[in-house]
Amino acid sequence: NHPLDRLRKFLSHEPRGHADMYGGFITPPDDMGAHFGVLFWHTSGFSTACGHGTIALGYWAVSKGLVEAPENGAVEVVVDVPSGRVSASVTVRHGKPVHADFINISSYQIARGLSVKIPSRDEEIRVDLAFAGAVMASVNAAELGLEVKPSNADTFIRLQREIKAALGNRASYLDYELYAVIFFEEERNHPDYRKLIVQRSATVYGDGQIDRSPCGSGTCARIATLFGDGRLRENLKLLHHSIIGSAFEAQIESLRTCPVPGFDSCVVRVRGQAHLVAQSRFFINEEDPLSPGFILR
Repeated sequence: NHPLDRLRKFLSHEPRGHADMYGGFITPPDDMGAHFGVLFWHTSGFSTACGHGTIALGYWAVSKGLVEAPENGAVEVVVDVPSGRVSASVTVRHGKPVHADFINISSYQIARGLSVKIPSRDEEIRVDLAFAGAVMASVNAAELGLEVKPSNADTFIRLQREIKAALGNRASYLDYELYAVIFFEEERNHPDYRKLIVQRSATVYGDGQIDRSPCGSGTCARIATLFGDGRLRENLKLLHHSIIGSAFEAQIESLRTCPVPGFDSCVVRVRGQAHLVAQSRFFINEEDPLSPGFILR
């Protein structure tokens, strides 16, 4: 194994981590145009991009003084990730970051209305695919008769694995394989429903890892899909809740030429928050018989 892959396992697997652990290795930037780079990882491998991770890195870079920020105002934290160059525009008030806007690379649909059979249910559902730094599949939870709530987490994990296997190579795009399945639902009882699109999603990535955030890349994929379906205009926002109720607000920043014929491409701005909660030291003992750790789920 590559040393970084072994370190990933040490940090993400139990007893230091857990099945849904997520993190990143800070790297030098590709050139002087970025502040630093990052290689995101999880228990199943590495990620090509991560929106909520970029928001967290923006907070971290400002809070630690790695990027000089004004007492009041905004500062751009530019980060190189495997899928390209992204940024977090961190707004600071009285010296503290209050929110960050993640600016992704171009997002666009790559397939619409794919028919996928769910073996455990003996039924077919429709799946849309979008690229937003990673390949993301969108599934309407209503088609499955499910609500997006924590008590259905295990069901979404099982279905993600089935959908991923059923899609197979149909979900491959360029050098990217399917990264996540987004199970979404409309929130029509939200007080702001008539002013903006409100959705709640359970994003399951890797091999059954469930995102606690609304997922930055997944939010961009939802924007690209809603835009492609004609439901979202340039000045309309998406309020996107996660399975635990945390929220991102997103809208189209600009339009781009789409590399996939028949679809539209856009750059999406996602606004979220992050909070520093710990600074930890990890000890790695190569003589430990359980090294580099274990995963029960």
